[in-house]
Amino acid sequence: MTEKIVLASGSPFRKAMLEHAGVAVEAVPADLDERALEAPLKDSGASPEDVAMVLAEAKAVDVSERRPDALVLGCDQTLSLGNEILHKPADMEEARRRLLALSGKTHNLNSAAVLARDGKVLWRHVGVASLTMRDLDPAFVGRHLARVGVRALQSVGAYQIEGEGIQLFERVEGDHFTIIGLPLLAVLAELRRLGAIDG
Repeated sequence: MTEKIVLASGSPFRKAMLEHAGVAVEAVPADLDERALEAPLKDSGASPEDVAMVLAEAKAVDVSERRPDALVLGCDQTLSLGNEILHKPADMEEARRRLLALSGKTHNLNSAAVLARDGKVLWRHVGVASLTMRDLDPAFVGRHLARVGVRALQSVGAYQIEGEGIQLFERVEGDHFTIIGLPLLAVLAELRRLGAIDG
């Protein structure tokens, strides 16, 4: 017996990953102010992984309280450059500055997943991937952004590694799914353990 999973996210990438894995999923985005939730964590010494976990948990709990009996998956991803957490760029100029700031450096993508039912957390996990950008020529960055357009604004790093963004990197260490925004293998293992999917 399988059950439909409620995804507390509007991310088409996360929904597609689950559907491609054969998981029946319904997207019901959480109604939260993520920056307001994150603000008190900044001064508390919370790690970028902790921040991703807190946000994923808040989303899972929010939606599970509105959808009684449903198994809800909350997700969040932070990009950390050292201890600094970066967010989605607001415009193309910020995307350009983001790529130049990441140029020649290694950053982490921290993808958290939380399963909840009826407002109670059942399981939590954070997957971490390390990505090293090659040294980027500013003129190339401009041409790259002109080609990818507003898609650069859909991710915290201003790139989609599953597309042309792969050209920005010299080394990638970690799970592909974690990079896209969901530690899928860990999620599937837990869904099987819970009996929510066939396995």
